Amino acid sequence: MRKKLFLALLLCLTVVVQAQSIWHEEVKRRLDVLMEDKLLETAQLGMMFWDLTDDTLFYQCHPRYLMRTASTMKALTAIAALDCLGVDYQLSTSLYYKGNIQNGVLSGDIICVGGMDPLFDETDMNVFISSLTQKGIKTLKGNIICDNSMRDDEKWGEGWCWDDKNPTLMPLLYGGKPGFGDQLMKGLRKAKVSVGGVRIVSGTLPEDARLLCLRTHSINQLLAQMMKESDNLYAECLYYQIAAHEAGRKAKAKHAQAYEKTLFSKIGLNADDYRLADGSGLSLYNYLSPACETMLMRYAWQQRDIFNHLLPSLPIAGVDGTLKKRMIGTSAEGNVKAKTGSVTGVSTLTGYLIASNGHLFCFSIMTQGLRRTAEGRLFQDRVLVALTTPLGEDMQAIWSLLEEQGK
Repeated sequence: MRKKLFLALLLCLTVVVQAQSIWHEEVKRRLDVLMEDKLLETAQLGMMFWDLTDDTLFYQCHPRYLMRTASTMKALTAIAALDCLGVDYQLSTSLYYKGNIQNGVLSGDIICVGGMDPLFDETDMNVFISSLTQKGIKTLKGNIICDNSMRDDEKWGEGWCWDDKNPTLMPLLYGGKPGFGDQLMKGLRKAKVSVGGVRIVSGTLPEDARLLCLRTHSINQLLAQMMKESDNLYAECLYYQIAAHEAGRKAKAKHAQAYEKTLFSKIGLNADDYRLADGSGLSLYNYLSPACETMLMRYAWQQRDIFNHLLPSLPIAGVDGTLKKRMIGTSAEGNVKAKTGSVTGVSTLTGYLIASNGHLFCFSIMTQGLRRTAEGRLFQDRVLVALTTPLGEDMQAIWSLLEEQGK
């Protein structure tokens, strides 16, 4: 009886192994066909697919090519931030006061300390104002001091194009824009607090200042907008959380880069092989490889706390974010979860998918030298449906469907 059971199990295992072998051969054949695409006569391609279920390399093409990342740089920023700061990290903006309060008069200053929180909005400002009025303050005899000392004074990142839609990088933000002090002044007037003669000045937090109010937002709130919608400001704000964590005040991009290089070493990558410039991918000076991006996604999956916060933030093919209009009506719809990237001549994609053999994969596809970024996106979509479509399907028909969607 035991011998029969053993033989039956051995037969089942043999069938499974054979089925997997057939699947591997057929899908690799599909990918080999795509390697003959005319696009690659003039454009450069690098890509890697890693089977996380088996923890083995599945397919690669020029995996070590150094290529511009565009917004897949945000994936590195997200993983580095979750690794460095922790999944419970909170971004903060603080309100302090200095001086004495007597008969409704604050004889001293209000100090606003910025923490590069792009989520600080009208609701948060109203809470700031309420914290002042609840103290009984009806008149301010002093100044509004704006403390932007969290990071250096550079308003743009290294390698940003002057004619791009670049966000202004400041620690004190209201609705994701500068002008925090003006909005606070406006709110005080609306609350009937007398601010005659009050000036808005730059400065740093005095040691004897007292905390009035602290407003925070979670790293998950930031990740959702940063990754789904590829928000550059949100990415840079998270990038400088890493920098400030490492260096304290007057944090610089190089401080965040130092942590990223430490992360590379932890994963087993040589940090000297890559070029880092910013957190959003706006810079033309960022250079990573498909192997680097793929191993970062593998590392995130291995660190389940990171993975459980990263995965929900990624755009989903045919569903939301920057992948909402892609791969609709294919096996990749609702399956592929990945960060997109595009600048002129460059299209990139890195993330996760469940292949048609049921295995979880991480991947990176990077193309540059494109006449139109749409061509790069179409190529990526064809590759991804090749991985996710069951054997026996007419791939030419599916690839044609994708081409119609891309027009």
